Formats: sequence, C-alpha cells, structure tokens
Amino acid sequence: MPELSGMTLFVVIQLFMLLGLVVLVIPIFPGLVVMWLAALVYGLIVGWEPLGIVLFVIITILMIVGSLIDNLMMGAGARKSGASWLTIGVALGAGILGTLILPPFGGLIAAPLSVLLLEYRRIGDWEKAWASLRGLIAGWGLSYFVRLGIGFLLMALWWVWVWAAGT
Repeated sequence: MPELSGMTLFVVIQLFMLLGLVVLVIPIFPGLVVMWLAALVYGLIVGWEPLGIVLFVIITILMIVGSLIDNLMMGAGARKSGASWLTIGVALGAGILGTLILPPFGGLIAAPLSVLLLEYRRIGDWEKAWASLRGLIAGWGLSYFVRLGIGFLLMALWWVWVWAAGT
C-alpha cells in the first residue's frame, strides 16, 4: 500500500473538513461528525503525541456540543413559539427518518411538516401552528451559525495540530 505524503494527507483531510462545513447547512446531517472523523483519521495516521491528544479531546467536545446544540436550539425555538414537547420530539424523529429515507433533504421536509401538522391537530389553529413552525426554523437558523462557528474552530484546532506535528 503506498504511503501518504504529508501534503497529500493534509489535502485529503482538509477536503473532508471542508465537506463537513458545507453539509452543516443540512439539518440532522452530521457535518461536525464528518469533521471529527477526519481529525480521528489524521490522528490514527500521524500518531497521538500529547498535544494531538489534547487537541483531539477538545475537537471531540466541540463536536458533541455542536451536535447537541442544533437539536436544542431548534426545539427551543419551536417551544418558545408554543409547540408541545411531543411535537418537538416527533419532529426530531421525523427529521432523522426523513434524512435516512430520502437523503439528504427528506429531513428538511419531514421535520417542519410534522411540526406544522401536529401543532394544527393539537390546537386547531393554523396561525399558531405556523408560529411554531417559524420558531423551529428560527432556532435552526441560529443553530446553523453556531455550528458553523464551531466547525471553523474545530478546523482551526486541527490546523494547529497539523502545524505542531509538522506534517
């Protein structure tokens, strides 16, 4: 098996990091996990010196926080606009299933549609159901920028790791 040069390794991992940033626009799709996996592969290839371990732990924490914040902010936005916890939970499940059944956009349709329909069924008022949907979308929009910032920070930490490892 041919050995990867330092520059080739950097380019390949960097492409996966950028892919992770690009797919952050898709709710439910784990762009930060893609970036984390790229950092993990990098660590497995170059080794785990002390600074690399510390940076990878920080990258891991950022990935977990960023992955959770997406769902929390979307749910908080919908909840603030009046959606029930049951509706929020069903929307999360519908988003995941929609993404698995019709990737990558099935979740973009399933989650908001489930909020709208379940809230209308629950309260019988289209205006309030639309308000819950707008809250979900506002939470998603805000979480996108937070996740994007976390993604850039994650990539910057990886660059520090690359620089320190000299690859």
